[in-house]
Amino acid sequence: MNRLADWWFAPAPAERLAMLRIAIGLYALLWVVGRIPELHELAALPADHFRPVGVVRLVGGPLAPGLVVAIAAATAALLAAFVAGVAFRVVAPLAALGLLWTLTYRNAWGMVFHTENLLVMHVIALAVTPAADVWALGKRRDPAAAGYGWAIRLLIAIAAVTYVLAGVAKLRLAGADWLDGEFLRNQIAIDNLRKALLGDRVAALATLFLEQPAVLTLFCVLTLVVELGAPIALLGGRVGRVWAFGAWGFHLAVVLTMNIWFPYPLFGFAFLPLFPVERVGQWVIDRIRAIGSRLRS
Repeated sequence: MNRLADWWFAPAPAERLAMLRIAIGLYALLWVVGRIPELHELAALPADHFRPVGVVRLVGGPLAPGLVVAIAAATAALLAAFVAGVAFRVVAPLAALGLLWTLTYRNAWGMVFHTENLLVMHVIALAVTPAADVWALGKRRDPAAAGYGWAIRLLIAIAAVTYVLAGVAKLRLAGADWLDGEFLRNQIAIDNLRKALLGDRVAALATLFLEQPAVLTLFCVLTLVVELGAPIALLGGRVGRVWAFGAWGFHLAVVLTMNIWFPYPLFGFAFLPLFPVERVGQWVIDRIRAIGSRLRS
């Protein structure tokens, strides 16, 4: 247990956690702002379209469209403060709850999307960490007693669990038959046929993959290796980054074969805890300071 504790609480720069707060919070902010018009349209649908899920089950029926937009706008404002690190201990949990509610409410009007689950869980996790000890407005450095490494490992662990659950779901759904590629081949064919019939865009490499069963078999095996092997990311370092590139490649392949997008990992945000992202933040700060010095001189 002592060795486990030493590993979990191994030190990490406060700036790395702060940069994760800024990057992931900014992504969440833009995502919510981009969803507001869609939320307004969904909220105006007839009440019999409303199928509450998750925390939205707390309400007996759909909310007024104006209230839905107001909650989303308030969530966006809270997320902006989250990014800035303002009154973080109060603002961050409220921003996380607002994000959870807003994206869950969107899922209460039809198909339940799981593309945003990891984003919401990462924001919730950041909200209970000392992610605003540095690079925050109105905050003087006050080092956390437990350090910052555990918070970054928590983000990695949450991501790893989601991939493991995805791998387990595939095995529960298809068992060992998943490995021969036929199950995936049928899934790709049906999904792209539905898109073609409904006038949606067919995936770029769908036909090519369907004509190469051996490639699909390899893809199925690699998918399970990436998903079930996700806990290896907790080792961090080069091993963790190799896994991250493998997981990113999986999402790229899903886009190319089924035109299904998981933006949060596809744009790399889900894997940021595995990289020294504070270097980017420091580079930006140095550039801003340099520009400020030139303007003063």
